[in-house]
Amino acid sequence: MKTAKSSLLLLPLFGLALLAGCNKTEEPTKPKVASTAPAGYLEKIKARDKLIVGVFTDKPPFGFVDEAGRYVGFDTDIGRQFAKDLLGDENKVEFVAVEPASRIPFLQSDKVDLILANMTVTPERKEAVDFTNPNLKVAVQALVPQASSVKSLDDLATRTTIVTTGTTADIWLTKNHPEWKLLKFEKNSESLQALANGRGDAYAQDNLVLFSWAKQNPGYRVLEEKLGAEAPIAPAVKKGNIELRDWVNVELAKLGEEKFLLKLYDQYVRKELSDDTKPESVIVEGGKWQG
Repeated sequence: MKTAKSSLLLLPLFGLALLAGCNKTEEPTKPKVASTAPAGYLEKIKARDKLIVGVFTDKPPFGFVDEAGRYVGFDTDIGRQFAKDLLGDENKVEFVAVEPASRIPFLQSDKVDLILANMTVTPERKEAVDFTNPNLKVAVQALVPQASSVKSLDDLATRTTIVTTGTTADIWLTKNHPEWKLLKFEKNSESLQALANGRGDAYAQDNLVLFSWAKQNPGYRVLEEKLGAEAPIAPAVKKGNIELRDWVNVELAKLGEEKFLLKLYDQYVRKELSDDTKPESVIVEGGKWQG
């Protein structure tokens, strides 16, 4: 919209008097006022020339810091690709370290534009944030020492189960088994260390994380039973940020045509899982969830 000249914003008093004294019926032309509506969110990011993304730093293979101090991982590389396609440079991304419990507050307080931190879609979280289409699928299981007498989830009813605050495991167990004894930590690394130190009998978490830990640390096994049903994992934006949500959905569909997630799976995830694991049982290419 063209901005009206400032001289038209306020008519001189003698002009108003002259118009009032005339017999003409037409009304004076109202000046156009420039819109004060805020620019779109994508334009905000472009003006800043930086995409701000919340990621994990201690959850390999999805988000971690390598030996050179660089943020890397499945989720992190998606963030770089988003920055490249939106701003023309994969380096125009700022990563902000988040913990499971801080993901939603960081969105709500505008500390980040987007969360790419392995967040499972749940009804409770959907009330607080807007999820895009998914990029992964997951189920919650429990990890125990190889020599543990725990054989099933029922055995944990009288034991201590470690969880990371704000994770799907924490939410599900608190809701469905309030009688269970839970030992909570803020970080995944702290929870796994607590299990290694014998402070609890099991660690409940997304199974992809547990499979990775068990492979890298001999002496642990994952219980076969699942805590709840398989669920999608998706990027998240602030509640009401439809513009960014829709852009991410289009972006995921485009990347799906390029089999981009499969490339990341081969780079980061495949080596963490058993050889007979099918990629389609882990990744959701193109955002097309079939649950």
